[in-house]
Amino acid sequence: MARYFKYPCPGCRSTNDLHDFDCKFTGTPWFDVEKAYTDIVGALADGAKAEDELRAAAHGDWDSLHQAAFQELRATRRVDETTDESGREVLELVTPDEYRERLAHPPHDPVKTIYEEGSVPGAHDNSVFAMVAYYEMIGLSWEETREKVVDWLVESGTWQRGGFEEESPEELVDSKRHVHEQGYGWKEKAKAAKAVIDRRA
Repeated sequence: MARYFKYPCPGCRSTNDLHDFDCKFTGTPWFDVEKAYTDIVGALADGAKAEDELRAAAHGDWDSLHQAAFQELRATRRVDETTDESGREVLELVTPDEYRERLAHPPHDPVKTIYEEGSVPGAHDNSVFAMVAYYEMIGLSWEETREKVVDWLVESGTWQRGGFEEESPEELVDSKRHVHEQGYGWKEKAKAAKAVIDRRA
């Protein structure tokens, strides 16, 4: 797994016990969420497996939480399908480096909208917070995160839109280093930023 990968709830993508109010896994102990992921990752760490073999390798019953975690790992392409030497379709883990590279472009809203549309005045603080927290969540170091967020600020047109007190994108991102160090979640800030961005679109 990536160094700091936090197992997101497969129902609402929260990385702690604070689920969305309508999440079907609300009330599920966080230990069980992590166990569903580690059952899958642990089994595939021993080598590629067919899906039925993966289900059989889970510790205990393969339940709806395991299935949802499996679908989340597939959706984010942390687990890929390939063909083994005998021609069977099997599942395998993606390496941490490949995973971080794939998720450099966030696949899920609300952070996907921030990444693709860029931020707007009124959403800047929440947007930059969310981007830093997102890259920390997928396991990027501070140096990698800083580079990605600075690039995003420039390439998305966010910096050119103005509305910042800082004198450079680098200074702005450096002001959010504590977000990376403390491992804050990204979802609430991303939701707030997306709401402003959607209204300006």
